[in-house]
Amino acid sequence: MLGSLYRLGDLLRDHGRRRTWNPDLAAGRRGEDIAHRFLQRAGMTVVARNHRTANGSGEVDLIAWEGDTLVFVEVKSRATSDYGEPDRAIDGEKRRRLTRAATDYLRRTDMPPPKLRFDVLNVVFSKPPAVTHFRDVFPVGGAACPN
Repeated sequence: MLGSLYRLGDLLRDHGRRRTWNPDLAAGRRGEDIAHRFLQRAGMTVVARNHRTANGSGEVDLIAWEGDTLVFVEVKSRATSDYGEPDRAIDGEKRRRLTRAATDYLRRTDMPPPKLRFDVLNVVFSKPPAVTHFRDVFPVGGAACPN
């Protein structure tokens, strides 16, 4: 029952966004809503959404705790996977931007460096939406992420 209410809320928010936002931006935000709920159901605690550096040089979609590991999550969404999976759009520049945003988040929160991890969630808007979670997708600071 509760899941149905969340889905209805997501659809209503998405409908409102599509009336005033750029369609691609609205679809991306819908993907983030779906990913947020997916992580919550997986037992993770989402503590921030759309964290941007002050100068705009980096952004991370979701930041969540999984146990004692702080997870920075990039959400990639597509209408279909006909032209490949969404995560294939993450290149070296996107990784640098994610790393900048993660470093900025740790600095702003004055948090000692915990265990860190970078994940990617693919969201394909099928019916129902398909979500694929890739954990520890690239190293933190040039070294492998601690687990």
